[in-house]
Amino acid sequence: MKAFITLLFAVTLVAGCATDANQEYADSMTREHAGDTPVPSPAAEVGSDLGLVTENLIYANLDGDHVSGYLARPEGVESAPGILVIQEWWGLNDNIRAMADRLAGEGYFALAVDLYEGEVAEDRDTARSLMQNAMANPERVEDNLRQARLYLAEVGATQIGSIGWCFGGGWSLRSGLLLGDEIDAVVMFYGRVVTEESELESLQAPLLGHFGSEDQGIPIDGVRQFESALGKLGKMATVHVYQGADHAFANPSGTRYQKEAAELAWERTLAFYGEHLQ
Repeated sequence: MKAFITLLFAVTLVAGCATDANQEYADSMTREHAGDTPVPSPAAEVGSDLGLVTENLIYANLDGDHVSGYLARPEGVESAPGILVIQEWWGLNDNIRAMADRLAGEGYFALAVDLYEGEVAEDRDTARSLMQNAMANPERVEDNLRQARLYLAEVGATQIGSIGWCFGGGWSLRSGLLLGDEIDAVVMFYGRVVTEESELESLQAPLLGHFGSEDQGIPIDGVRQFESALGKLGKMATVHVYQGADHAFANPSGTRYQKEAAELAWERTLAFYGEHLQ
């Protein structure tokens, strides 16, 4: 009985720590997005003559609930490298679809996933609530990403990478930790980092991280610890910190876009995928 009580206390303590960490993260993201709205940023501007095939489709079934996403691919192409496109904290909106289109225009099958399962935020309070609900159900999010990766492979994606911004940046990293050798390249834009070497051990894909020096929601001290832990483990990882850039500097949604840093980060992202997915 005593052993059972001790185990129960330990599990409760871990769960409590996770809840506190999620609450702190939600608070920090709410502060970072003060006054922000999910209007299109220049990152989401895409030409209309890319020659793409696009569709909204069901890619996952979570306990009987269908999850729909958005697939963009080059016209006339039967197979190509694929990319899981993971939303910001606003949800799967038209701006995230535009990023999938941009990637498809570069020759990729891009599947924009929906971690909020049909809900999209138009204001900061709603975004916080939706993000907290997803964080409270990590197993469901993980299953969502597993099925998304499987769907991409089934429709002709060869090697598969991931990309995400803000909330999605953290889940892009998590997809690499979760899926191991089933993910071939991970790109994260100022997502929540992991600093425990034991958690990072499962990462097998090369990783590219973009962070802003002025970001108070994803503090640079933590980013450097993340970078150091990856280095100690011998992981193939490159972390860029953009001086003067703040949180959400490259977001497709919002008012915090910073042109110079965002364009450089995108160039680096395309070069990274060209090296590891082509």
